[in-house]
Amino acid sequence: MLDNKVIHKENLKMAPNLEDYTATSKYFTYDRYIDELVWFDHDKINAAYNAITKNALGDRKNKIAMYWEGENGESRKYTFLEMEEASNQIANYLKSLGVSKGDRVFIFLPRVPELYMAFIAILKIGAVAGTMFSAFGPQALYDRLDQSQAKILITTSELAKRLSTVKKNLPHLKRILLTDKGFAHEISMQPKSLHVAQTNEDDDAYMLYTSGTTGKPKGVVHRHKAIVYEYLTSKWVLDLHESDVYWCTADPGWVTGIVYEILGTWACGAATVVHAGRFDPSVWYSIIQKYEVTVWYTAPTAIRMLAAAGEDLIKKYNLTSLRHITSVGEPLNPELVTWSKKVYGLPFHDTYWQTETGGILMANFPSVPIKPGSMGKPFPGIIPHIVSDDGHLLKTGQTGNLAFEPNWPSIMKKLWRRPVKYESYFMRVKDLANKRVYLTGDQAYKDEDGYYWFVGRADDVIKTSGERVGPFEVESALIAHHAVVEAGVIGKPDALRGSIIKAFVVLKEGIKPTEALKNELSEYVKKNLAGHAYPKEIEFIDKLPKTRSGKIMRRILKAKELGLPIGDTSTLEEY
Repeated sequence: MLDNKVIHKENLKMAPNLEDYTATSKYFTYDRYIDELVWFDHDKINAAYNAITKNALGDRKNKIAMYWEGENGESRKYTFLEMEEASNQIANYLKSLGVSKGDRVFIFLPRVPELYMAFIAILKIGAVAGTMFSAFGPQALYDRLDQSQAKILITTSELAKRLSTVKKNLPHLKRILLTDKGFAHEISMQPKSLHVAQTNEDDDAYMLYTSGTTGKPKGVVHRHKAIVYEYLTSKWVLDLHESDVYWCTADPGWVTGIVYEILGTWACGAATVVHAGRFDPSVWYSIIQKYEVTVWYTAPTAIRMLAAAGEDLIKKYNLTSLRHITSVGEPLNPELVTWSKKVYGLPFHDTYWQTETGGILMANFPSVPIKPGSMGKPFPGIIPHIVSDDGHLLKTGQTGNLAFEPNWPSIMKKLWRRPVKYESYFMRVKDLANKRVYLTGDQAYKDEDGYYWFVGRADDVIKTSGERVGPFEVESALIAHHAVVEAGVIGKPDALRGSIIKAFVVLKEGIKPTEALKNELSEYVKKNLAGHAYPKEIEFIDKLPKTRSGKIMRRILKAKELGLPIGDTSTLEEY
């Protein structure tokens, strides 16, 4: 039996899993590492088997897989063997209901243990798992369940009420399973053993719906072989060892909660902490202290709110267990890297990826120096390019479309029932012999040291007086001011300049919103960023519209400013 108690001094002395980034990148091939996972005959692989079953059948069976902390402070813990048996029972129950390979089974639950067990169970039988935020309303639920033609929904009796007006229009939805009404009894009657489906590496594993500026959400489908990339990135970017107690603050309704809270995490044998409650600085610090969290993965929005809570709060908690802290969701402002180094003794390491990429593509690695504000460097084997709109490669320092050669195992397999939209994510690059690349929709540039820098979403970049300005750099300049907690920046049409920069600013508690402060902030950005890149208009607001993953929804700010339709808002966070 492995001891789950973390010995902090030993953890702090650990060499990173990826010690030599340059050498590993130079000679990297996936073939060197695929044997670290369990494969079946004929190149078959099951992601859930590699996350849970391989641990439950080995020396880690009595090791804690999940520490669960409820909204009201209640707590439970589960070993890998307990997760294995519970997920097997759910899988057997689903099979008894006629669920078979390829069927879509959706989960509409808060962050309760059944969510994680059910997700693993679905993959084990070769069905396709879909997860949905527990804050979704009837329209968001209908869009996903209808378009996916989901056969089974796992939810609670309270959440199921939101389906009352749309259920009659979902003919493919055969059963709604209520975890608080008979589900536990039905599960308890099922065998604890299961023959895990030996899925083909290209078989569908899970799907997530991602929203765009217009149109309905798109169902992004990932395959079982993605576990190869999920495992390696967890090992090298998050630096997970089996002795780690790891906390990813993401909800599994978001891709990070699946890839780096469930699959990649457990494939590395680490324990994961799950907190079911809402954000609260005191609660978060108490969780790190209570569970002696060693590796922490969170979002810039949360980091900004922790910074706003002040340093005095931090001093009330023992956070010395932390050895590696990382960020995801949107670009991490450089000031937050400096701040975290000061108050935690550790810098946040930013990472870059998307729902469609299925794993981290760019990162600030533990063994590579950080340039605050940078996306970092590409993961070994990843080949990025900066491309012009007409398909030519751009030079170092030039801003253009961030693209990647689609050669990694976790890139999306397809968009569910939308093949034409799927193809729109790719373009041919003339300077690469017309090679096909994946377009991220983001603008970026590469510096002379090989670090990549995010400028903005392609449709967010502002052109003012002939100059291109990325909203992120203006937002970063604003939050460096002592009065500012957060900022969202858009381009506003202007007859003279083409566009002007408008900033929506959230002030720290106790700061009065005045015209003098607006002028001060504009001058502050002009002085610290550039004479052309300062906000000519500033509006003070109480909160910014964000997705539940913490991304600022600039398109909503812009739509409201210009009186335009705001498009799909199903992933909008509610504050």
